[in-house]
This record gives sequence, structure tokens and C-alpha cells, in this order.
Amino acid sequence: MAEAREEAPPEINVNVPSVARIYDYALGGKDNYAVDRAAYAELEKAAPSSRPLAINNRRFLQRVVRILAEDYGIRQFIDHGSGLPTQDNVHQVSQRIDPSSRVVYIDNDPIVLAHGRALLQENDKTAVIQADFRDTDAIFAHPDVQRLIDFDEPVGALFVSVLHCIPDSSDPWDVIRRVVDQLPSGSFLVINQLVSDDAETRKRLTDFLVESTGGNWGRLREPHEVERYFEGLEILDPGLVEISTWRPDSELGPKQKTDEWIEFGGVARKP
Repeated sequence: MAEAREEAPPEINVNVPSVARIYDYALGGKDNYAVDRAAYAELEKAAPSSRPLAINNRRFLQRVVRILAEDYGIRQFIDHGSGLPTQDNVHQVSQRIDPSSRVVYIDNDPIVLAHGRALLQENDKTAVIQADFRDTDAIFAHPDVQRLIDFDEPVGALFVSVLHCIPDSSDPWDVIRRVVDQLPSGSFLVINQLVSDDAETRKRLTDFLVESTGGNWGRLREPHEVERYFEGLEILDPGLVEISTWRPDSELGPKQKTDEWIEFGGVARKP
């Protein structure tokens, strides 16, 4: 585990756990604080599979971006709720295939923007926007989105392990509809989120995460609720699945083993 941060810029609240920083800690990152590590320790007690789930989620993101770039020719991506930079970020995966690929990262955590400034210095085809991805009109009108994303060409819109952070009162299905409406034909939508078939598990883990994050959480959902995000789209094989089984690099790749929750989703094309 990397050595974590102990001092924070004044705009960062280190008294309330952050979803992005908890995830960073689960992946072995250093951009987290004592409050995030304590929250993760409690989460792991409630759901012991949390770390392998986070690792498989990251591998799914990297696999999807590579396949969309290699097999479908996607050269521009918008990563909604991107979280903190780690190894093999979206721009690194896509630009290995084509250095001209452009990526916009969106997250509402100020620590993500702080890291984004470093990315901007080293890569003029990458931008990081501090914004709430529910504000779709502002995001699509943002100067960096307008500069980097050509809406006459297909786009890869990524919502990887973020929609469970959005409460039903914000209607995450409507957020996705608004994004899809703005994307050109031939674009791809990538979505996965935490689900469980067990009602008690959904309530227990949702209550824990709502309390831990000071209300910055939505809820665990059921698989059929994830299916609603993809209405009207052409879902790629192998369909909507537990994500470690989505086009694995080999049969020897790690599979998610859990009794608590899974990341469920897939990839679809806009006709």
C-alpha cells in the first residue's frame, strides 16, 4: 500500500470520507486521508470482497477502453465520475492505440481537479473538469469539452462504478438519457454499478455508505434497474453481466467472488 497523504489543501474536507478517495485507497493509492481509510476499514468488515471488487472494476474500465479504441475506432472519451488518477488511466490506454485520442475527465471532488492540473501540463489532449456529472448541459457546453470532443464523431461515454452514488431523487436514468441524447450515432455507453439480489444486503450497505459519506451516495440497486439505463441502445456481447466476465483478456483472468455485492453492467452502442 502506498504511503497516504496527511496534509490537504484548504478546499478539501478531510473530516468526511470521499468516495473517490476510498476507492483510491482500495486500489493501493496514496491520495486519501485517515477518515477515508477508517471508512474503508469499516466497509471491508461489512463487505469483505470490497478490494477485489475495486480491482476488477478498474480492470474492466481499462479493458473496455482498449476494446473500444482497438476494435471500434473510438478516439474520444468522456469519463463521468472519473475518480483519482491511477495506473493506466483512460487517456493512457487510448493514446497507446492512437496518440491523437482525446479524453475529458469529470469529477466533483476537488482533489481530482488538483491532480488534473498535472495531467493538463503533460498532455494537451486531456482535460479534467470539476463538476457534477448530473449537470449535463453545463458539461457539454464546457470549453474543454468543446475543445476536445467532436460531436460529429462517435464518443465513448463512461459511467464506471458511479451511478450507485446518485440517489433516486436525482433520477440517474434521466441523467443517462440526457447524455445519450447529446451523443452522435455510433457512440458507446459504458455503465456498471453495484447491485445485489438480496434486499437486506442492499439496505445494509446502502445505509452504511450514506452515513459514511455524509449523504454523498445513492443506493445499491438490482440488476433489472441497471438494464433500464440501456433502453433503446444496442448492447454488445456478452450482454449485461458481472463485469469480470465481460470479454476477459483470458480464461485465467480474475473472476469476482463475492457474497455481498457485484459490479454489474456492460457496453452499448447508440444506433
